[in-house]
Amino acid sequence: MASGDLMDKLVSLTKRRGYVFQSSEIYGGTGSVWDYGPLGVELKNNLKALWWSAMVHQRDDIEGLDAAILMHPGVWEASGHVEGFTDPLVECSSCHRRFRADLPEVEGGQCPTCGTRNAFGTPRMFNLMFKTFMGPVEEDAAAIYLRPETAQGIYVNFLNIQGTARQKVPFGIAQIGKAFRNEITPGNFIFRTREFEQAEMQFFVKPGTDDEWFERWKADRMAWHAGLGIKAEKLRFHQHTEEELAHYAKLAFDIEYEFPFGWKEFEGIHNRTDFDLSRHQEHSGKRLEYIDAATNERYVPYVIETSMGVDRTLLVVLTDAYREEVVEGEERVVLSLDPRLAPLKAAVFPLVKKDGLPEIATKLHEGLRKASVPSFYDAAGSIGRRYRRQDEAGTPWCITVDGQTNEDDTVTIRDRDSLEQVRVATDKVVGWLRERMAGR
Repeated sequence: MASGDLMDKLVSLTKRRGYVFQSSEIYGGTGSVWDYGPLGVELKNNLKALWWSAMVHQRDDIEGLDAAILMHPGVWEASGHVEGFTDPLVECSSCHRRFRADLPEVEGGQCPTCGTRNAFGTPRMFNLMFKTFMGPVEEDAAAIYLRPETAQGIYVNFLNIQGTARQKVPFGIAQIGKAFRNEITPGNFIFRTREFEQAEMQFFVKPGTDDEWFERWKADRMAWHAGLGIKAEKLRFHQHTEEELAHYAKLAFDIEYEFPFGWKEFEGIHNRTDFDLSRHQEHSGKRLEYIDAATNERYVPYVIETSMGVDRTLLVVLTDAYREEVVEGEERVVLSLDPRLAPLKAAVFPLVKKDGLPEIATKLHEGLRKASVPSFYDAAGSIGRRYRRQDEAGTPWCITVDGQTNEDDTVTIRDRDSLEQVRVATDKVVGWLRERMAGR
């Protein structure tokens, strides 16, 4: 399957099954901004919940935070975003589309949109932050920015959290939240967007121990992604060269996935040294040192950062789970999602609309919902078509109420991936599903 074909099919499936919609679609859409539908928001929430559980709930050395999107403009001056968060931008003299000057398709001087040769003039620097105003009258209001990353909210709260949570270095602060970048050339579906979500963890360590912690977090994050069932051969590390390395970083690795459009980053692990805390200490005038109570030693901690793009990781999960196959002479499309991530855990079908089967199926479906097992009820069409719809949606198990149910109070449960079918007593279905949702 050609890479373009796969992306086209994936985009079509996500819309058809209620995963992702173009934002403001009835008005023609908003460029590179996307809405998550009923299944998409569940998948995204499940992904974030697994990350939060691994980072915060299963550890006692990481605390959670939800910092505000709007921050004091001094934060972004200290971090270097106001001065340095820019891209060189060129404009086509014919179609007036704007592009990053460092793109290979632009460096040759030909417009990628209209084909005009020698179309571009001198590049101009373009700040990627969205700017707005705080105050009732714009002329007198203070200029502020929508945050382009979530990390700075963690740094400015370092002492608040360290003190109130009574944490000792080494410890971390985790946050999931929205960030905004006025990207010049967004694209590839939800891979590069102007509004996106990040799951970041900043781990504060004593200088001199940073190399060891960097290697530990690098291995830990790759293992976490592999634990989602992502194919190992589709994952790799990419180390930043000296030219790629950010000014604040001592060392940086990306975790990359082989998308249909090539190997691309979806999580970064960075050794940010003491750059961020030192800058905020300098600009705010507040001491951001850690005091070791045992030795009375003072120092500004180094930071090991793990930064995962939630939307990009969701695209990794969808791409990796997508497959087409032929079963008994019929083609089917499957999203083979890990059951922990799957938006729906089960679908309930009455085999026929008689003999009281719809009533039994409805009661079973409602029982699953009350037990917090997301379920879908479907009585429309042949049983084969109902299976196919749920295979596309990524539902791991389909439960059929049939004639035998009236005889022995059992139902048929079909596995999405193996296609195996087993009989389970109706009063055991919830436990049967929960056991497999947790351990499969």
